[in-house]
Amino acid sequence: MKESEIKMELIVGGIIEKDGKVLLVQESKPKCYGKWNIPAGHLEPNETIMEGAIREIKEETGCDVCITGVLSIENLLYDSNTLICIIFSTKLLSEYQPYKSDEILDTKWFEIDDIINNMDDKLRDVDIIKHPIINYKNGNICNLDIINDVRK
Repeated sequence: MKESEIKMELIVGGIIEKDGKVLLVQESKPKCYGKWNIPAGHLEPNETIMEGAIREIKEETGCDVCITGVLSIENLLYDSNTLICIIFSTKLLSEYQPYKSDEILDTKWFEIDDIINNMDDKLRDVDIIKHPIINYKNGNICNLDIINDVRK
């Protein structure tokens, strides 16, 4: 396999919790149409991972958040591709402003235990979605001091 055929993607996003519920987004992309996901997306050039997560959450949910910790770093290998997802815990600052409707069908608050125990068939990728939510529920949140954002 040629090196040019290997693809690596970096996805950033976050868990938004309110009153014991987590906000998920319903995907409109054909390959995952109607499936629920954590608000997340591709990191853009010249953007830190925290800036990217805040931007993606805003675009997909209309919510303003601040990043409070690191919940998980997911590494998925498939078809000679590497997908790395960094999922943050967040604090909700404001909600329900217009979101990016061409990518998202809906947003909805779900009970944490319902996501963990009853939604496997409704989630875009069970392992990548449930792992950070379980970490959030169990308080397994890494301090932001482990991140070193450097701009030159």
